[in-house]
Amino acid sequence: MVEKAKAEDSSKAGRAPPMPMARDPAAAVAEEYEAARRKGTREALELFIARHGDDPLAAQARAELKRLSR
Repeated sequence: MVEKAKAEDSSKAGRAPPMPMARDPAAAVAEEYEAARRKGTREALELFIARHGDDPLAAQARAELKRLSR
C-alpha cells in the first residue's frame, strides 16, 4: 500500500503544471484601446487602429483621432 502511494507521488512530480486559462481576446483589445485613449496621442490611436482595424473599438479610435486633429 505504501509503495503504491509512493509511485503515485513520483508520477505527479514529473507532470508539467496545468496551462492557465486563455485570456479573453476582446478584453485584451478593450484594455489596449483604453491605454491608447488614456495616452491621447495620434501615434497610440493609429497603432491601435493598425493592429485592430476590424474591431468595433477601431471606430471609436478613429473618432478620437478626428477630435485630436481639431
